[in-house]
Amino acid sequence: MGKSRPLIRDASLVHDEPTTDPVERLGRTLRERQGDRITGEIRIPATPGVYAGFPDELDPRLAEALRGRGIDQLYSHQRRAWDLIRGGAHTALVTPTASGKSLCYNLPVLQAAIEDRAKALYLFPTKALSQDQVAEIIALNQAGDLKVKAFTFDGDTPGDARKAVRTRGDIVVSNPDMLHQGILPHHTKWAQLFENLRFVVIDEMHTYRGVFGSHMANVIRRLKRVCRFYGTDPHFILCSATIANPRELAEQLIDEKNIETITDSGAPRGAKQLFLWNPPLVNPDLGIRASARSQSSHIARLAVRSGLKTIVFAQTRLMVEVLTKYLKDAFDKDPRRPARVKAYRGGYLPSERRTTERQLRGGGVDCVVATSALELGVDIGSLDVCLLNGYPGTIAGTWQRLGRAGRRSRSALGVLIATSLPLDQFIVRNPQFFIDAAPEHARIDPDQLLILLDHIRCAAFELPFKDGERFGSRDLDQFLSYLAEENILHHEGDQWYWMTDSYPANSVSLRSVAEGNFVVIDITDGGKDVIAEVDYSSAAMTLYKGAIYMMQARPWQVEKLDWAGRKAFVRQTEADYYTDAIDYTRLKILDQFDEASDPEKSCAHGEVHLIRRVSGYKKIRYYTHENVGYGNVELPDQEMHTMAVWWQLAAEVLDEAFPSRWQALDGFLGAAYAMHFVSALISMSEPHDLGRAVGNADATWFTSVGVSGRGTIRPASGETVDIHAPNRRFAPTVFLYDNYPGGIGLSEPLFDMREQIVARAGQMVGACECVHGCPACIGPILASDERGAYSPKLVAGAVLTILAGKLSRERVANANC
Repeated sequence: MGKSRPLIRDASLVHDEPTTDPVERLGRTLRERQGDRITGEIRIPATPGVYAGFPDELDPRLAEALRGRGIDQLYSHQRRAWDLIRGGAHTALVTPTASGKSLCYNLPVLQAAIEDRAKALYLFPTKALSQDQVAEIIALNQAGDLKVKAFTFDGDTPGDARKAVRTRGDIVVSNPDMLHQGILPHHTKWAQLFENLRFVVIDEMHTYRGVFGSHMANVIRRLKRVCRFYGTDPHFILCSATIANPRELAEQLIDEKNIETITDSGAPRGAKQLFLWNPPLVNPDLGIRASARSQSSHIARLAVRSGLKTIVFAQTRLMVEVLTKYLKDAFDKDPRRPARVKAYRGGYLPSERRTTERQLRGGGVDCVVATSALELGVDIGSLDVCLLNGYPGTIAGTWQRLGRAGRRSRSALGVLIATSLPLDQFIVRNPQFFIDAAPEHARIDPDQLLILLDHIRCAAFELPFKDGERFGSRDLDQFLSYLAEENILHHEGDQWYWMTDSYPANSVSLRSVAEGNFVVIDITDGGKDVIAEVDYSSAAMTLYKGAIYMMQARPWQVEKLDWAGRKAFVRQTEADYYTDAIDYTRLKILDQFDEASDPEKSCAHGEVHLIRRVSGYKKIRYYTHENVGYGNVELPDQEMHTMAVWWQLAAEVLDEAFPSRWQALDGFLGAAYAMHFVSALISMSEPHDLGRAVGNADATWFTSVGVSGRGTIRPASGETVDIHAPNRRFAPTVFLYDNYPGGIGLSEPLFDMREQIVARAGQMVGACECVHGCPACIGPILASDERGAYSPKLVAGAVLTILAGKLSRERVANANC
């Protein structure tokens, strides 16, 4: 956001001067017509550029190439990067979107390639970014006749072209997955690259967080180990959007200290205006608001009709398709004319995404609806308006998405449209918090046991380990001895040699729980055309038999899912509804590491075994969004071990405080909902990084909110569970767990913050203006008797009150009477 202080204004006090800027006119129209929905307005003034001349030692051909592309001087941060990188420093660049970060590393890399044929390896998290970068280098090559060869190396690179990439590439542009599985295990074929490797560029550093980042740090450990074998010690250049700890993350990723960090951008920036938008209440008693979906569609239609290029970010792939349908219904009714609205998300075939990117760059698309897949720096041209259909979950992610509009000196409008979720409501009701909050920390744990062991196996396959050798900061003796006991390594002399026929990198996925994407095959009219790919973790929620699978808002129905073969067979349909899967989770406590307890309550932290099951799906009609049907789903369970923190109340407390066990369950479901979102907020993590579940301590049953909106018991076995049976142990438990195999280090800090979590959750529920509970406090749990004294909000508050230790169980029981 630079150094300019954003301004928060009360929309009711704003008096606009006449303007010819269409972006300003749209903002004024929204304020005049629906100003009551704008809870905060943030203005970031335009800032001029800060420039520096070309370095004296810059090769004349490079200078000519830059001038040929209209660049006569550098931004100040680009010149600073040149000086640091040419001086041999590991460098991290943290500047806004569209600030010219790529030139920061391209110039010194190209200069070294011209001077003495030094080589570089570029790593991007997506193929689209890789292809963008190669196109940029080719343009510079052509403008200055540099004769520097740059090639992409990814899964789409033809087999006959791979040798040329290995032997002739001065700059190899790839991604972490290919480095992990396609380059390091075959390093002898890449000897020419490694013997001359001077630079490693890691772009979009902020994406390497959590499990993906922990894997990435270990891949870099393996890369440096191979480089040492070939006698090279490359300099690392890392680029990132704004995060709280760029230096710390860079140090963890490349295992180096004294990294130089550049955070001041010299690029000019146009004025930005941001509205925090809360949809109107349609039922104040129940706290039900108009959907964010309807508001996003409405504002997008206004923007497109005003001639403004617009991007709409949605939180899920399903919501991308629903919003795309609504906007296509408004703008793309005539199939003979080019589409003005496009969807962009993971799962589309690469050719489909590249086509959309080209159309966006060329100005042929007026509105694109996307997931976070377009949050990164893919070149999609100049956009005027950015709409966020729901809070992205982090401050950093919000600003990153908003930065997609108003690149360079163009003005831009952003609108953050809140859903009914607690985090969204907190943000739009507290705009000062949004401005004052620092971007979140990006956390990784490279030494997480399961991840570390996987990469030690991969490293041993690539090169033998020597006695006393370290991998990162870890002593390897125990790991190597364990692998030897498993007949994977053989110790001879002072070295540990690989001795099996397996190929370890193939069994280690950097991004997902399991291997193997599903392909979606269109069998309409007897065809067998592959139209999409779906990652393993999403398949159970999107490709079950009966599901409506949408692409560019066109519906297909899944007729058969071959789980083992990773194939879904679909047929085009004219269905007037979409489908939404229902899943639930049950956990079993494996090991308790720590506990804090008293006679009424307890909180503990430890290891759990998790089973997630997709049990059915809802059919939801377009526009009215009424539930018009339900179907069962029969798919294999998905299992993992992870870390969790959990809360319980003593049995006698439950019996005395709640008139019935069903009321207690409603209370625990509501409390878990509130605690989940509070935990995400105070730990500065995204809600999907944490999972939540409510179930019995002995794992015999779990409960979730069913189709009816009430708590539903899910037995671990097929037997019916009577929770009122006198001999049945009744110990409902709130679980919050790391939503990744092995955990990512969230649950232990949550255990340390257990009192703050419960207290903040209680405050959030108590402060909510609804009567019986709503999605902004305890979730969509229906009251059993809204006219009586009982409501889910009341019993959720009771659970939180006892957990906080602020009210005796006798007083809670009296309050429930």
